[in-house]
Amino acid sequence: MWRALRPSPTGLAVGLLADRVLGDPRRFHPVAGMGQGAAALEARLYADRRGAGVVQVAVCVGAAAGVGGLTAAVVSSHPGARILATAAATWAVCGGTTLAGVGGQMADALDAGDLEAGRALVPSLCGRDPQALDAAGICRAATESIAENTADATVGPLVWGAVAGLPGLLGYRMANTLDAMIGHHNRRYERFGWAAARFDDVLNLVPARLSGLLVVALGPDRRGALRAWRDDAAAHPSPNAGVVEASFAGALGVRLGGETVYPHRVEQRPVLGDGRPPGTADLRAAVALSRRVQLGALAVSAGVAALLSRRSAG
Repeated sequence: MWRALRPSPTGLAVGLLADRVLGDPRRFHPVAGMGQGAAALEARLYADRRGAGVVQVAVCVGAAAGVGGLTAAVVSSHPGARILATAAATWAVCGGTTLAGVGGQMADALDAGDLEAGRALVPSLCGRDPQALDAAGICRAATESIAENTADATVGPLVWGAVAGLPGLLGYRMANTLDAMIGHHNRRYERFGWAAARFDDVLNLVPARLSGLLVVALGPDRRGALRAWRDDAAAHPSPNAGVVEASFAGALGVRLGGETVYPHRVEQRPVLGDGRPPGTADLRAAVALSRRVQLGALAVSAGVAALLSRRSAG
């Protein structure tokens, strides 16, 4: 069974290259389909109980991983088909190029003095209230989102694709999508979304810390990244986002965190880093660092996948 599910390092590399060249699929995006399927199931399963949320996660993630497993079994005896299937899945579930592109567009808009254009791009990166943000707030929100989503949109899929092949790629992306949809602290999802949020936390323990290590290794200020990670990450409400945001803040010499305004609530986030508030130049530096971290994650993941693949073939 493991031989059928073994990861394809070449497929991971080709898939991330496709994301670099093409960005997200423009029509019939598989992740959008995952979200639609999850929403349809939620309409039938929803109850204000943790147990109902556990069923939601088990069915959705199990279905996505099952599709990956069946596909892997079909192509297992055809090396070329296995590479293509892994590449297609990797391209579908990685969103690092679109993430970086939106960050660059936002910096361009703010440099041109077009605050409204910058605000219009905020929902593409995060759930903040755009109308509550000035130019400095947009830069901070975008920098934080690029840091966190570097791990979620690229490093996480690559890590799980390296460890568990097609089921890992698709299962991880479904879990992360569920967290974005229902893993919230509000009246509707406090209990129903608990399982989605906790499962996503578990899946991202390794990817977030690999992202932090790559930021330290590839960022412009290694000592600053390590210091901010050590001193500030644990104060963040997320055990994973704090690692990546703090290391980005330290590497770039900026200060993240503080008052965070969402459409229906305001949070006081801990301060990460001890530098200046980020500006557009820092936002561009965050985009460049995100791209380097993504490539570093591919190198690590492809190496792990090659090692596991050789072991399963032996």
